[in-house]
Amino acid sequence: MAKREDKRPIGERVAANVRALIMSGEWDPGQKIPSTDALMEEHDTSNVTIQRALGILKAEGLLEGKAGKGVFVRKDAPQAISPASFMAPSESGQPYRWISEAAKNGRRASNRILEVAEAVPPKRVREILGLPVEGLAMLRSRVGLLDDEPAELVDSYYPLELARGTRLADRRKIPGGSPTLLAEMGYPPREQEDEVAARPATSREFIHLELPADIAVIEVFRVVYSDDRRPIEVTTLAKPSHLFKMGYHLPVQ
Repeated sequence: MAKREDKRPIGERVAANVRALIMSGEWDPGQKIPSTDALMEEHDTSNVTIQRALGILKAEGLLEGKAGKGVFVRKDAPQAISPASFMAPSESGQPYRWISEAAKNGRRASNRILEVAEAVPPKRVREILGLPVEGLAMLRSRVGLLDDEPAELVDSYYPLELARGTRLADRRKIPGGSPTLLAEMGYPPREQEDEVAARPATSREFIHLELPADIAVIEVFRVVYSDDRRPIEVTTLAKPSHLFKMGYHLPVQ
């Protein structure tokens, strides 16, 4: 078998290596990065190439230059999100867990509703909800914000027989979030299945997530089941990969 080579431009390769150091925490938030000379020696390349790599990472918001001081890793470390922490209904009178979980990390969370409407879902969502080709579901589309910055773009679909005439069909925000409302309606969330992938952002994601550059997104396809494994919510969400990681804590059986 022929030996494989990384044929990307050298600047992109250097940027990828440095990006991995930042995302893994090997380089601490706020840390001053090595000098240009040190990076040139480490990567066996020119000053022009190093500056190109640093420019890529500055555009992504991973590095920031400070006049007369140097270049530093951004102050906020990538945040690990545990999907299971948002599944359970909120306790009586408490906010949606997206908000309460963010507060535990010292962040201020909110939501911006984009659309609430009866819509034809994507093929896979229709299949899970048992809908025909032109079948409709209730769509709730929103942008989740952390400290007023876009953190996720979320499209959630609900069976019409559950959603019509309820707060799921209302453009207003739902007190306690959809898990709380569904539980109150007699459809408590019992199971959650996630599929996670990474891919380039679509134009819609690029705009709503206000991505600073050509950054990949973490895509999560989620199905929430109630009793008897009835699907009550199917969600697709996208998160900026330079800001978040997905964290899972699973028992070993």
